[in-house]
Amino acid sequence: MSANRTSHIRLTSHPGAGSASRFPIRWDAPTARERGPVIATPNSGADRNAVGAHGGAYSIYRALAISSGAMDPLVRPELHNTHPVVPIGPHDQWHEAGKIVSLDPWGHRIAEDFAPELAEGVDIRPTIAVTKARIDLPEIHEAIAKGRLKVDGKVIHESGDVAVTKAAIDPVWYLPGIAQRFEVDETQLRRTLFEQTGGMYPELVTRPDIQVFLPPIGGITLYMFGDPAHLGDRRFTLTCRVHDECNGSDVFGSDICTCRPYLTHGIEEATRQAQAGGTGLIVYNRKEGRALGEVTKFLVYNARKRQPGGDQAATYFERTECVAGVQDARFQQLMPDIIHWLGIRRIDRFVSMSNMKYDALVKGGIEIGERVPIPDDLVPPDASVEMEAKKAAGYFTPEKPPSKADLKRVVGRDLTEF
Repeated sequence: MSANRTSHIRLTSHPGAGSASRFPIRWDAPTARERGPVIATPNSGADRNAVGAHGGAYSIYRALAISSGAMDPLVRPELHNTHPVVPIGPHDQWHEAGKIVSLDPWGHRIAEDFAPELAEGVDIRPTIAVTKARIDLPEIHEAIAKGRLKVDGKVIHESGDVAVTKAAIDPVWYLPGIAQRFEVDETQLRRTLFEQTGGMYPELVTRPDIQVFLPPIGGITLYMFGDPAHLGDRRFTLTCRVHDECNGSDVFGSDICTCRPYLTHGIEEATRQAQAGGTGLIVYNRKEGRALGEVTKFLVYNARKRQPGGDQAATYFERTECVAGVQDARFQQLMPDIIHWLGIRRIDRFVSMSNMKYDALVKGGIEIGERVPIPDDLVPPDASVEMEAKKAAGYFTPEKPPSKADLKRVVGRDLTEF
């Protein structure tokens, strides 16, 4: 049995056993080197200082590739020329206690900050990548045709596509901070994570000294319009939409909800802001079906449409809870972390009707100026039930809040807590 394999078994099986990693993590340290690298590969041996696996949601595919012989389990990425196309940070929020607990703010600077360790052979991997691209949407072409947007050769090219800087972020959880954010006991959080993943990560309960966890969940994609260096600069107006994944609408145009229309409306507003000299930001979170998953979402669709009287706003959330056990599992408490990572302290125009998102940002110390609702003409007819239910449940702009009578009329009970 190899030394690495033996070390891995000790790490997994015996609480508190085994030597501590030579790379301790000091989460809120002011520099990457003081904080220390996040190391979570199985072949890193005693250097490993995090529970879970890099690539989280895709680690199982990597296991299949290795087991089938298509991939060498000891291969390490060649990081030459993979560094970000533009610098992001460091920002003060990166070392302000409690501001960022669900991602590694230094995760895109691995080759820069830990070059000596990489040269030594330590298996440190990025959890963030930053690149440039263009996006091409029919809704943007329509906005150009109708004169709402204009080709300028910089933000919008002659072909009608839009220039963006985009970043992909894998989740990296600092468990003491996660527990504090949700106001739960860390030991209980670890135990529940261990149980609800079928015991996939024993170190959650056997190694309380390891405080970082790479969960097997989807990450975040950012689309930045205009100069990314201006995102946290209050001299430049920022328009932002935080969007939670909806594959059926975002990709395939399903009209039962307003997800794609609101997403493309946010992209249009972000593009317009960049053309006006400000910046735009789209935060795309992988939280399909209110973080309940697409299977649950489709089951709820069936249940809603087959009930007596058909799909109704009054039972919109009730049917979700009956199927899933909870109405919404997105719990936006972690969402502000990505805003802090970009150094943003104020969003001038927030393209969202969701009070859950608004409240999470404000509680996280982010100022919000104007709240921009979706235009009525972008709401598909089949999505009217969703809109009525969500407005009654607190998804509304402060300019037109529903009255108590409206809440009772639409849903039959008080849903303002959602």
